[in-house]
Amino acid sequence: MTLQELLANEELRRHEFPVAAERVFLAHAAVCPLPRRVAEAMRQCAENGMHDDQEGSFLTEGLRQTRTLAAQLLGAQPEEIALLGPTSLALSYVAAGLQWRKGRNVLVYFDDYPANVYPWMALAERGVEVRMINVRGLGRIRVKDVIGQVDENTDLVALASCHFVSGWRLEVDAIGRLLQARGIPFCVDGIQTLGALPTSVQHVDYLAADAHKWLLGPCGIGIFYVRKSRQVELRPPVYGWHNVRCPNFIAQERLVLCPDARRYEVGTANLMGIVGLKAALELVLEIGVENIGSELLRKRNWLVPAIMAKGYTVLHHDAPEANTSGVVTFFKPGEDMAALHQKLATHHIVCSLRADRAGQQYLRFTPHFYNTDTELHRALEWL
Repeated sequence: MTLQELLANEELRRHEFPVAAERVFLAHAAVCPLPRRVAEAMRQCAENGMHDDQEGSFLTEGLRQTRTLAAQLLGAQPEEIALLGPTSLALSYVAAGLQWRKGRNVLVYFDDYPANVYPWMALAERGVEVRMINVRGLGRIRVKDVIGQVDENTDLVALASCHFVSGWRLEVDAIGRLLQARGIPFCVDGIQTLGALPTSVQHVDYLAADAHKWLLGPCGIGIFYVRKSRQVELRPPVYGWHNVRCPNFIAQERLVLCPDARRYEVGTANLMGIVGLKAALELVLEIGVENIGSELLRKRNWLVPAIMAKGYTVLHHDAPEANTSGVVTFFKPGEDMAALHQKLATHHIVCSLRADRAGQQYLRFTPHFYNTDTELHRALEWL
């Protein structure tokens, strides 16, 4: 199935994405509806579990295939992939698993999603300076903002690949390359770009992303990437039968960790979630993440001026192409955005209501590749 075939065939589109027959879903940066093939894979897994060992034959080969698919999406190696979710957990693994030194610092963004703020704030108890990056505009993190605020005492930079409210996309490769040259590890919360736009880990040391947004997978399972060369220094903060060597399920006298990213998977796998993740990865790779990214930016390029023509202010409407994403966030001074959000919901148009630290409320449209221009025009009519 190609993107063109999907958008040209409404019967096929509604078959693959049943939500399209019920509502215009424009909230993929929140929690996505499941595509049919993902839900069917999970259903089949549950039914198989009624008749035999739940893990069945999937345990070894299915996990291997899922790691391979995730690695393909990221441009990584399968041994650098742990199947771990949610994003908060994986990021907390990095914060808890590194050996921090007092007087050193970590650079983060205070107005990032809390999952990528709280794990680092907690490091203050261990004598680490938690340095908050200064930016001009919500989420507007430029390369020079990052490089200008690290120093010889910076032990890690932890940022999101795309801001969850404003939609400003980080130049991950450019920042990572400069940090790499300085020997500073780079940790990325990739949940707002993985599955939507090409997201490379060529210059990233750690990346976490749950499946329930742009990847079109289930909640509570995701991808945790750890560069091979960083796995020795990132000790798992938890231990169990799966990530420590125990032949025949017999505890050994020494703790010998798995030699790859499986060292971060402590126990029994979230099998149902991984089955869904595998199906979702297959779908994204079948369509092609480059094709998906181009389609999302095409939608954005006409959606932004159309919204502005109705008198709304669109956040970062003039962002350089490298910093644009599938997130379109807007408001109108003096207008009740919560009431407008409810009005859209009444007409079966699903979007997100978000707010900034000052209390300003916004509507956020985040269509995916399967949304049609007709659906977007329908949403615009009700603004």
